[in-house]
Amino acid sequence: MFIYWFVLIFEMEQRAIQEKILRKLMSMNPPKWGNPHTEEDNLRKGLPKHLRGAKIVQNAIDELYKMEFLTKLKKTGEWHVSLNPGKKEEIYRFLGLPPEERR
Repeated sequence: MFIYWFVLIFEMEQRAIQEKILRKLMSMNPPKWGNPHTEEDNLRKGLPKHLRGAKIVQNAIDELYKMEFLTKLKKTGEWHVSLNPGKKEEIYRFLGLPPEERR
């Protein structure tokens, strides 16, 4: 029973970290969809200090890459990331947001 609760709490915390990262990239100026990008280290800066170096954060970021919500590109010797515009609707659904208005 304890293991079940531990796994459940871990998954909930990981999802909260993923949501925080996605929302951060969406709220940056300009939003980091496609070509605009930011250094991968900046993903951790919006998290509480006790989590920044934690393995759960790296697992959450790796999972976002697996879901193809983030794209990764080597620029100026550092890894840069952006939101995948092809997965925009899925990202909005993941965050529980209404679909963005089409212009």
